[in-house]
This record gives sequence, C-alpha cells and structure tokens, in this order.
Amino acid sequence: MMNTMVQVPSIALGTAEATSAHAKVVARHVDVYYGDKHALKDVGLDIPERAVTALIGPSGCGKSTFLRCINRMNDTIAIARVTGEIAIDGQDVSDPELDVVQLRARVGMVFQKPNPFPKSIFENVAYGPRIHGLARNAKELEEIVVTSLKKAGLYEEVKDRLTDQGTGLSGGQQQRLCIARAIAVSPEVILMDEPCSALDPIATAKIEELIDELRSNFTIVIVTHSMQQAARVSQRTAFFHLGSLVEEGSTVDMFTSPKDRRTQDYITGRFG
Repeated sequence: MMNTMVQVPSIALGTAEATSAHAKVVARHVDVYYGDKHALKDVGLDIPERAVTALIGPSGCGKSTFLRCINRMNDTIAIARVTGEIAIDGQDVSDPELDVVQLRARVGMVFQKPNPFPKSIFENVAYGPRIHGLARNAKELEEIVVTSLKKAGLYEEVKDRLTDQGTGLSGGQQQRLCIARAIAVSPEVILMDEPCSALDPIATAKIEELIDELRSNFTIVIVTHSMQQAARVSQRTAFFHLGSLVEEGSTVDMFTSPKDRRTQDYITGRFG
C-alpha cells in the first residue's frame, strides 16, 4: 500500500465524486483477442451512473479496446474475439437476442477525429432520431435537433445556418456536432475515445466544459492520454497497462495516493 503523495504539476483536481453508487456498466473477466494477440486480460470494472470515468494508460494498453467492448464495436473487426461479460443495467451486451443497433442507440460514441456526415448540420443530428423513429412528425424532429444542439453547446453558433454542411464547421464545432448527433437518440451511456486529441486548447476547453455539463444526464466513459484532462473532467479513473487493468478508484485518490507503483510512475511521467 502506497501513501506517497504524487506530485502532478498544473492539474487542478476536481472534488466532485460520483454521486450515485449504482454501477451503470459492469464488466467481469473481459478478455479480448485480435487473432493471436491477447489485447485485454481479465478486466473487471464498475462504471458508475451519471459520472465521468476516465480510462488512462500508455498507447496500446487496451483502454480503447475496452471502450469498444461496451457497444460491441469490436464486432466489426473480423479477427477480434471477446470473452467475459459486460452488462448495462444487468443486461449482457453480448446476448445474441440483443439488437446491436438498439445497443448502439443506448451507448453513443464520439471518436478521436470529428466525423460529421456529409450532410447539413440539421440532418447530421436528425439522422439517428429519424432512423429510430423517435419523432412522430417534422415539428418533433426539429425539437429534438434544437434540444440536442443546445445540450452540445452549439446551437447559438449555428442556429442561422442549419442547412449548411456539417463538414464546413471548425474542428471543435464538428466535434460538438458529433456529440449532439450522439445524444439526439437519448443514449444512456456516451463513450468518448480521445475526443479532444485533434482539437486546439480553446476547443478542448469547450468540450471539457460540455462533458462536465452532460454528466448530470449521461454516464460518460472517456479515453484520454492527457493526465490534466482526466483530472479535470472525471470522477473515477482506471489505469490500464499492457492489456491489464492495474487499478481504479476516485480520480482524487488515483492522482494523489495511487496504490500501485506503475500508476504512480505513469501519472508522474516516468513512462508512457
């Protein structure tokens, strides 16, 4: 057991803890293989409801692989094989009777590089609600689009040009458009795979503020290489290394008194 205070310069640790003891996502004995490569090894993790959980660790450590297990994105990789169990509110996501399309409506995803559809701003956000039949008429669809853009902090910037192409927005605006697109289908969980790595500091700050606002309504899991970002936006942090989950806990505890030497070494920049 380590009680050594980890010195992490220029990080203002948040004091907010996960407000709910309920685990929205529960993973047990999760292993992932890409052909002969054992990419994720016996991972068990509880992800609390309506809080931000940050997955940190060096490149290739398995954090994005784990993220993609939650909404079965690994199914799209022919050589991938996943064992173990991941459940959302007690429902196993690998249940063969579970509709993967519906699962991915419940579990939205925002990728590293903004990827708006080659459609108008309005149609980017309307796409999901339209295919899932969430609006009974054009008025309801418009309400969903406007509400989603407002939740993503983008509406005031684009309200006069909703027919313009989403690809014409700045990088930070495109990423907020992708977040609006994700939340338009009212997901329960939002997965974010390094959502700020392609953005400038100002756009990054806006995304981080947005994440903090969204956690009151959504369970958020974010993969990040930035220790500062993990400390700023998350209430829980999990550290992955060489395909294994080394430790997890409250973000404050993980950054001030980690239990494992490898966690301390990574957070303080000794490797990674």
